[in-house]
Amino acid sequence: MAAQKINEAHEHIAKAEKCLKTSLTKWKPDFDSAASEYAKAAVCFKNAKQYEQAKDAYLKEAEYHTENKTLFHAAKAIEQAGMMMKEQKKMPEAIQYIEKACMMYMENGTPDTAAMALDRAGKLIEPINLEKAVDLYQKAAGVFENEDRLRQAVELLGKASRLLVRLKRLDEAAVALQKEKNMYKEIENFPMCFKKTTAQVLVHLHRGDYVAADKCVRESYSLPGYSGSEDCVAMETLLQGYDEQDEDQVYRVCNSPLLKYMDNDYAKLAISLRVPGGGGKKKKAAAAPQGGASGAPAPEEEEDDYEGGLC
Repeated sequence: MAAQKINEAHEHIAKAEKCLKTSLTKWKPDFDSAASEYAKAAVCFKNAKQYEQAKDAYLKEAEYHTENKTLFHAAKAIEQAGMMMKEQKKMPEAIQYIEKACMMYMENGTPDTAAMALDRAGKLIEPINLEKAVDLYQKAAGVFENEDRLRQAVELLGKASRLLVRLKRLDEAAVALQKEKNMYKEIENFPMCFKKTTAQVLVHLHRGDYVAADKCVRESYSLPGYSGSEDCVAMETLLQGYDEQDEDQVYRVCNSPLLKYMDNDYAKLAISLRVPGGGGKKKKAAAAPQGGASGAPAPEEEEDDYEGGLC
């Protein structure tokens, strides 16, 4: 079967080369037919699992579409060449081809196709290179935003934000989350604004910036339905517990279903959040009086207060 497909591929290449020849009666190469034959050859090679040869055929197809000024089809062929690299587990090369195709889609006036290709590229590279995936998702979001397709843009921004958290690039994650929240506000998806406020608070507290976390909640009071909502009460309780170094209160909020069932990257921020200078001493101090009338716990409480003052 494979041998038959390879033979078919070579037959198509021979036909393509014939299309490119000129003579006394044929002054111009037939680029359109040559591109079509190389496309057929590429499919034959792909079916025979000869991915390197399929990639070369797709690049030839792209070359002749470019000569023929059919840039959209050239870009499609280059994107397919990238997919052949993916089949060979050569991800960086695959992404290079897809990014090149995206540039051509943009030049051809088809930005939506470019953004969707960037999204696909992000998904391909994410398992092996989170940084590159962030870059691709943000580029795709930018393209959709320029086209006023905010729902698609904000979904891709969300992917980038989560990966920035996973990468522990929390300053950038905070900026990305604010942009997400602004977009959700613009399209009047207020429940998602609430969720993004919670994510912002978690990110800012992990950055050690209580003031920024508190500001995010205060700004959200202007959102319809936020004040008094489950999300709002949880964040007010969390901020109060964090500010007062009440480990039990912070633990209760961070392990509540509201936070535990967020996207996994934010849920991990919740369950790993610690109050500054806490280290478990609050719980021991609270439990100490049960131990009897001895004054032994007192120094530990002093130490806890002293540590808290340093933060």
